[in-house]
Amino acid sequence: MQKLKEFFSARLKKVLTVIILSGLALFTSSYVDDYFAISKNLEIFTTVFRQVNAYYVDETKPGELAKTGIDAMLKNLDPYTTYIPESEIEDYRFMTTGQYGGIGSLIRKKGEYIVISEPYEGFAAYKSGLLAGDTLLMVDGKSVKNKKTDEMSKILKGQPGTSITVVIKRDGKEIEKKITREEIKVKAVPYAGMLEDGIGYIVLTSFTENCSKEISDALDSLKKNHQIKSLILDLRGNPGGLLHESVNIANLFVEKGQEIVSTRGKVTEWQKSYKALNNAFDKDLPLIVLVNKGSASASEIVSGSLQDLDRAVIMGQCTFGKGLVQTTKNLTYNSKLKVTTAKYYVPSGRCIQALDYSHRNADGSVGKVADSLMKAFKTKAGRTVFDGGGIKPDISIPTTDVSTIARTLENKAFTFDFAVQYRKKHPNIALAKDFRLTDAEYNDFLSFIHGKDYSYVTNTEKVFKDLKKIIEEEQYMDAANEEYKSLEQKVLHHEQEDLITFKDDIKKIIEREIVTQYYYQKGKIQYGLSNDAEVKKAIDLFKDNAKFKSILAGTYVEPAVEGDKQ
Repeated sequence: MQKLKEFFSARLKKVLTVIILSGLALFTSSYVDDYFAISKNLEIFTTVFRQVNAYYVDETKPGELAKTGIDAMLKNLDPYTTYIPESEIEDYRFMTTGQYGGIGSLIRKKGEYIVISEPYEGFAAYKSGLLAGDTLLMVDGKSVKNKKTDEMSKILKGQPGTSITVVIKRDGKEIEKKITREEIKVKAVPYAGMLEDGIGYIVLTSFTENCSKEISDALDSLKKNHQIKSLILDLRGNPGGLLHESVNIANLFVEKGQEIVSTRGKVTEWQKSYKALNNAFDKDLPLIVLVNKGSASASEIVSGSLQDLDRAVIMGQCTFGKGLVQTTKNLTYNSKLKVTTAKYYVPSGRCIQALDYSHRNADGSVGKVADSLMKAFKTKAGRTVFDGGGIKPDISIPTTDVSTIARTLENKAFTFDFAVQYRKKHPNIALAKDFRLTDAEYNDFLSFIHGKDYSYVTNTEKVFKDLKKIIEEEQYMDAANEEYKSLEQKVLHHEQEDLITFKDDIKKIIEREIVTQYYYQKGKIQYGLSNDAEVKKAIDLFKDNAKFKSILAGTYVEPAVEGDKQ
C-alpha cells in the first residue's frame, strides 16, 4: 500500500511538472526564470502531501486534502480565481449556460428537511405536480432527513431522461411521485413587456450563453407587437457572466465598429479590443439602464460602455466594481481552473475595479481604491466619469431599506409558509400586477404567526448596546443612568407594535410570496413592477425628454440627494 501511494504521488508530481513546463513554454523568458522556484515548491508540496497521507495519525482523504491546499493557494489571489473539481462541473455549467439536468425547482431548508420553494414553470417538477411547500422525505428509497440544500441539489440533478422517485409530505399525507429529469434551461430574460407611454421593459438576470439572443428576441417582439418608443434595461442584481455576451448586448444599441470594451493582461493574448461586429438593433432608441450594488462584471461592461458612449442614462446605485476577466482552463481528470487573466476597460479608458487584490493590508484584507487615487475620464460627449469604484449612475437613487421585522419574517420563512396556506384556501387570485392583501387577510397572517419565534435585534439596538458598554468602561453610567434608561425605552423595539408600524413592508413581502405561488417568476416580476419606485423614476425621466437629452449631452447637473448610499 505504501509503495502504491508513493507511485501515485510521484505520478502527480510529474503530471503537474509537465503542465507547468508546457505553460511556461508559451510565455517569455521572464517566466522561465521562475522555473527553479516553481519546481522547488512543487517538490516540497508533493513531499508534504505524501508524508501527511502516509504518517498522519488518522485516516486522511487525499482528494479533500489536495483541494483544501489548492483552495488555500488560490484564496491568496482573488475570490474569482477558483479550482473546479469534476464533482462541481455541473454547477459550473449552469453558471455559464443556464442549463443543467434535473427536475427544475428552487429548494430551501426548513427544519430537518428540504422543501420545494418554487417549481420552474413548464419543467419536470412543475409537470409532475410538485408544489411550493412540499416537504421532501425520501429520494429513491433513501431518507433525505438532515440533508443540506447543496447536498439535495446534487441528488436531484442528473442526466436528462433518468428518473427518480420522491416521497413528499403535503397536508400531513405522504405522496410518492416519479419524476423524469430533463434539460433545464433557466432564461436569462425572465420577463419582457410594455409599461406605459410606449416604454418597454426587459430584465436580464445573468450573462449566460445566448442571453444576447434572448434580449434581441425580446426587443424584436416589443417592436413588432407594440409601439415601443423607449426602453428600460434592468440589470439590478445581475452578477455578470460571459464577456462576449456583454459585448453582443451593448452592440444592440451602438454602431458597428464601435469599441465596447478592451482587456489588458500580462499575457499578450489578453491584449484585446472588443468591438461591435454587427449593425445595431436600434442605435437611437432612448435607453435607461437600471443598476445597483449587485450589478457586477458583465453588467458593468454593458452599463459602463453605454454610459461612456453617451448611449444610455444609468440610474440606481453605484455598481459592485468588478473589472476583472476570468478564463477557464481545462485540467486533468475533468477538472477546471477559472483564473483571472486580465482587467477590462470601458471605452473612456477607465477600469472600474474597486478592490486592489495586488496590494493587501498587513492583516490580509483588501482595501478599496481611495477616492483621492481615482482618475477622471471623459465620455464621448465630454462628461466626466471616474475609474476605480464601479459605475456611478447618472441619476442616483437612494436605496430603500426593508424593516428588520419584515426581513426577519421572510428569512424565517413565515411569509412563505403563510403563502403556501393561502393558496390552499384560494383557488384563484387577481392578476399579479393587481394583487393586494386585504387588512382582514393581514390580520389572518398575524394570527398565523402568533406564538411563533420571530425575535430580532434592530441595528439601533446593536449600536445602543455598544454605547452602553463604552459608557460603563469609561465609568460615566452613574451620572448618565437616568438619561440612559429613558433613551433605552425609546429605542427598544416592541414586536407587536412593529407588526403595525411596518405593516406596509410586511404586506409587500407576503403579497410577493403569494403571487409567486400562482404566477411563478414572471408573476413575481410583474408584481414587483407595480411597486418599483426606481422603475417609476425611469418612466418619469422618459416623460421629461429635455432632461433626458441634457444628461446625455453633459449639460445636466444632478442635485445632491440626501441619504444617498453609494
